[in-house]
Amino acid sequence: MKKSPSANLPPEPSLPANAPQGFWIGETDAWLLAEGKHLRPWQKMGAHPTVMDGAAGTAFAVWAPHARSVGLIGDFNNWQAQPMRLRPECGVWELFVSGAGVGDWYKFDVQGADGRLVMKTDPYARHTELPPGNAARVCEPLRKFAAPPGPHQRPAAPMAIYEVHAGSWKRPDGPHTLPTWDDLAAHLVPYAAGLGFTHLELLPVSEHPFYASWGYQPTGLYAPTARHGSPEAFRRFVDAAHAAGLKVILDWVPAHFPSDEHALARFDGTALYEHADPREGFHRDWNTLIYNFGRHEVRNFLVGNALFWVEQFGIDGLRVDAVASMLYRDYSRPPGEWVPNRDGGRENYEAIAFLREVHEVLQREAPQATTIAEESTAFPRVTGPVAEGGLGFDHKWNMGWMHDTLAYFAIDPVHRRWHHNKLTFAMMYAYSEDYCLPLSHDEVVHGKGSLLGKMAGDRWQQLANLRALYAWMYAHPGKKLLFMGAELAQPAEWDHDSELSWHLLDDPAHAGVQRLVCDLNHRYRVQPALYARDTDHHSFQWLVVDDADHSVLAFARYGHRLEDTVVLIANLTPMVRHGYRVGLPHGAGWHETLNTDSAHYGGSNVGNHGRVLADDLPLHGQRWSAALTLPPLAVLWLQPEKS
Repeated sequence: MKKSPSANLPPEPSLPANAPQGFWIGETDAWLLAEGKHLRPWQKMGAHPTVMDGAAGTAFAVWAPHARSVGLIGDFNNWQAQPMRLRPECGVWELFVSGAGVGDWYKFDVQGADGRLVMKTDPYARHTELPPGNAARVCEPLRKFAAPPGPHQRPAAPMAIYEVHAGSWKRPDGPHTLPTWDDLAAHLVPYAAGLGFTHLELLPVSEHPFYASWGYQPTGLYAPTARHGSPEAFRRFVDAAHAAGLKVILDWVPAHFPSDEHALARFDGTALYEHADPREGFHRDWNTLIYNFGRHEVRNFLVGNALFWVEQFGIDGLRVDAVASMLYRDYSRPPGEWVPNRDGGRENYEAIAFLREVHEVLQREAPQATTIAEESTAFPRVTGPVAEGGLGFDHKWNMGWMHDTLAYFAIDPVHRRWHHNKLTFAMMYAYSEDYCLPLSHDEVVHGKGSLLGKMAGDRWQQLANLRALYAWMYAHPGKKLLFMGAELAQPAEWDHDSELSWHLLDDPAHAGVQRLVCDLNHRYRVQPALYARDTDHHSFQWLVVDDADHSVLAFARYGHRLEDTVVLIANLTPMVRHGYRVGLPHGAGWHETLNTDSAHYGGSNVGNHGRVLADDLPLHGQRWSAALTLPPLAVLWLQPEKS
C-alpha cells in the first residue's frame, strides 16, 4: 500500500500541465455550500474519482476561505505541491488531477491567514491513515444511495441495545491485535443476536488519533477508523448485522473535536470550525474545541455527516454524545468564563437550532433513522417533535434513573429501608420524555469499577443483586442498554486495551448471569407489556410501593390485552419471605415466568415452583391477591395464565 511521507517538507508549488479548465463544483453547488444548505456536501467536498474533459482522475475540494494558498500533495504528484484554485464565492479550493485514483494518499498544504504552512488532512476524507501519517485516501466512488435499512424504530417496538467498543470486545488474533470489521461480523454479530439484543451500538467509529479516547475525540467525521479495516469492510459489518436482524446505532460526536494540528483546528489559519473566543470555543473538561454552530458552513458539515452515515453505510440510528454540553453556554464553566446568549441567558441558541436542523433533515431524507440523546439535565422536550418546539430526538438516556438505581444497589440491604425512594422516584418523571435506561460504558470507567463491583455484599450477594438489577431494569418503563461485559458480570473495570474476560464463563455463576441476560432479552421481546406502551402512564401501576421496612416493591406493566400483563415483585434483602401477599390485577393462575434466584442463573433456587394462584382477597387496590415465597435479593416476573 502506498504511504504518505511523515516529514512536513513542502516543495515549491508547480502548476500541473494536464489541469483542465472546467470547474468540479458547479454554480448551484457553490451557492449551496456558501449558504450552508447543501444537503449532501460530501458529494462535492473531499476526493472524488471522476472524468473531466475526457480525462480520468480525481477531483479534490476543501473549504479554507481565509487561507493564503492551498496546495495538493499526494502519491500522484510525488508529494510535490500543486496549487489549488480558490472559488471565492464559497471559500472552497478545488483541483482535478488526471491520473489520480482510488488508493492514492493525499493531504492539503494550507498556508493560513496567519502565514503558517501546515499539512492538513481532508475534513471530508472517507478513509485516513492512522497517526502519525494521517493522510487521506482516495476511495471508491460514492454509493448513490444505500438501501434503507428498514422502517423507523417505532416507539411501540422493543429496543434492547448491546453497547460495544469495537477494539476491546474480543481479539481473535491475540491480545495485542485489534479485531477487523470482518472479525466482528463473524463473531460479535451472531453473539449479540443470539443473546436476543435488537440493536448494536458502537462507540464512535469516526477516525480519531488517540485510541484511548474510545472515539469520542474524532478528527475524521466521514471516515470509519482504519484500525479495523477499510470503509468497505465496515459496510460489510453493517450488512451482516442487518442480515442477523440487528439494527446498528453509532455514537456520534458533534459537540467538540481535538486540537490536533493536522485536523480541523485553525484549519485555514483562523478559528474556522471552532469559536475564536475560548469562553465559547474551548471545552474545559476534555481540552477540546467546540464547533461554532452559528457558522452555517460548519452546521452544513455536521448535518451532512449525520445523513452520510445513514445513506452511505445504512446506519439505523445515531446516539448523540454530550448533548448537555451543547445546550448550555455555561456548561462546566464558572461565572465570568462564559458568554451569555443574545437575551443574557445560558441556553446555546445556535446549538439548539443545529440539533433541530439535524432532525428536520433526517426526518425528511432518512425517516427510518433513530436518534438518541445523551442528555443529563432537565432541558425540556428533548424527545419532543421539532414542529412542537422540541429537539426532535426519539429517545433520551435516563441518567437520573441510572444514578439512583445504582446508588440503591450499592447500599447494604440492612440500610435500604432508608433509601426506598431511590427506586421509586424515577416514576415521578418517567413519562416526561421517551427514555432509554442506560447501564453504559460511562459507569465502568475512570475508577468507577464494574457493575458487579458496585453491588453491595459478599460475592454471592453481589451476583444476586446484579441479577435483580437487570430484571428490575428490563421490566421498568424505558428502552434498554447494556454495555458489553455486563452480561459476564465482570469483576474488573472495563479496559480498552484488552478484550472482555471471556474465561469467566467457565464459572457457573458468571455463565448464569449471561443466561439471565439472554432470557431477559427474549422475554422482553415477546411480552408487549414491557415495551408497547413505554410512554403511556396508564401502562404502569404500583402494587407495593410503601413497604420500605422489608425492601419489597411490586408493580404491574400493562399491554393492550389482559393476558399481556406482567407483574414484577422485588425482594431486595437477603431474607426469604414466605407467604408474602401481593395484590394482583387478575384472578386464577399466574406463571412465574422469571425468577432471578433460579439455580439456572446461579441462585439458591427459592421460589414458587413456576406458578401461583390468585385468591379472591382484595389487596393493594386489586380485587385479587396471592401469597408468594419471595427469594432473597431477587426479582420475580409473573404473567397470567391463558384461559
